[in-house]
Amino acid sequence: MRAPNGVQPFSHRCRVYYEDTDAGGIVYYVNYLKFMERARTERLRELGYAQSTLAGEGLLFVVHSAEARYHAPARLDDELLISADVIELNRASLRFRQQVRRATDDALLCEGQFLVACVRADNLKPRAIPETLRHAFAGTQART
Repeated sequence: MRAPNGVQPFSHRCRVYYEDTDAGGIVYYVNYLKFMERARTERLRELGYAQSTLAGEGLLFVVHSAEARYHAPARLDDELLISADVIELNRASLRFRQQVRRATDDALLCEGQFLVACVRADNLKPRAIPETLRHAFAGTQART
């Protein structure tokens, strides 16, 4: 099922720290994946779901596959805006489209897509995304 167009876009702000960069002050490529992971976690939090609470309920989200394209470098002290938009919502998985942009000029630095699977915490086998969470991602009300 495709995510509806009416869902509000989400963006997470973060700053590039020294630990995120290489010797030249440029963000090391793998750190963009970390920034995008944080944005997905904050997206869940914004919807009212903490990863720690979900794990306590026996539910985990794991990255099944990742794709990233790099366009321009982020540098030490840049402020970044990282989007985390669900573009596909399936029974046991979500596909996110994400972008990392520099806040000062909105330059696209990196973009990617991530297939995230919902699994049982005890055995890591796929499980259905709970209906309330599916509705939160879809921007609709759950049936009561």
